[in-house]
Amino acid sequence: MKLLFTNFHDGDGGGHTTYILGLAAGLAGRHAVHVAAPPGSRLNREARAIPGVAVLDQPFPNGLGRLPARARARRQLAAYLRRERFDIVHVNGSADHRLVMSAVRGIRPRPPIVLTKHNSKPMTGLGHAWRSRFGTDQVIAVCEFVRRQVLASPYARCRVATVFNGVDIGRFLPRPADPARRAAWLEPAAAEEPLLIGSNAGTARYKGWMDLVEALALLAPDQRSRLRVVLAGGLPKAEDLARVEALGVAPQVHFTGRLDDVRPMVAALDAGFVLSWDVETISFACREMMAMGKPVLVSDYAGLPENIRAGEDGWVVRARDREAIADALRRLLAERDALPAMGHAARLHAEAEFGMERFVDATEAVYAALLRDFSSNA
Repeated sequence: MKLLFTNFHDGDGGGHTTYILGLAAGLAGRHAVHVAAPPGSRLNREARAIPGVAVLDQPFPNGLGRLPARARARRQLAAYLRRERFDIVHVNGSADHRLVMSAVRGIRPRPPIVLTKHNSKPMTGLGHAWRSRFGTDQVIAVCEFVRRQVLASPYARCRVATVFNGVDIGRFLPRPADPARRAAWLEPAAAEEPLLIGSNAGTARYKGWMDLVEALALLAPDQRSRLRVVLAGGLPKAEDLARVEALGVAPQVHFTGRLDDVRPMVAALDAGFVLSWDVETISFACREMMAMGKPVLVSDYAGLPENIRAGEDGWVVRARDREAIADALRRLLAERDALPAMGHAARLHAEAEFGMERFVDATEAVYAALLRDFSSNA
């Protein structure tokens, strides 16, 4: 197959970028893989480092005020599509989906278009109705929660498949903590070594990290003193830092800033958490922490609970419920001796279900089935 992946993000791109890079790397040895992404984006830069992957510097300008730029971008993409004659075009967001729909106009035969839904936002309105009818042949849902959303939307008329996101379980392996790093995040010093919990899911507000911090502040002083929190991602806004200070827990909460490699931070943890309450679907971060042998506390939002076997390799609490999160923290303290066994169970779960090969093979099977039906109905 000849495959084109598109993504509109001109910066980091978060999970969209991680998703496409995983597929591109996994499929490049079997198929002709191309990526169209804005110049300067993380996807554009990192895709160029994957052997066998061709990259197009492709902007995806959006908004009525950028009509001339959109026209230029459409002409460039349309010329690329005509020249390369892709078997599948796999879009990953509304902006690139719209431009692809416009660019394939008049191309015969038109390549089938696959859409992956990466977030929990509603699929309503005229734009989704239009794209579902005239520019989507297959939808991939990254968890069962998203599948239910898709089937309740205009995209229910399309082919729909669930393919759970995969992580590189060979890269995200359990490993010993670096003593110096862990010691730094366990500050301030205490008579008994504190329990270190953390997240590599980022510091956007919807990731729920502030709910965790507010729950920490609800604990009795002796319980609170036995916990430390570390968060990887961009430094929070000043008002968020002020809130942490006002809660009286600032000395116990550590921010690493953005990390090129989160594994040393994850290795230092006793347990992880992802407590999202918006946008999230199933969370690469959660699966990475579990692959590294960490039990994870998740909210019951979207597909997050689909990662966890509650009580075996993690815990599930109601989203935004600070009292429930505080109860979970008390449980972690009470069951501290059980955390290594839960982490081992998390790693076994990851090996069984989260691997990149499983993810790539399942996506490839979706493409193959779509092409068979698309060709027979042409």
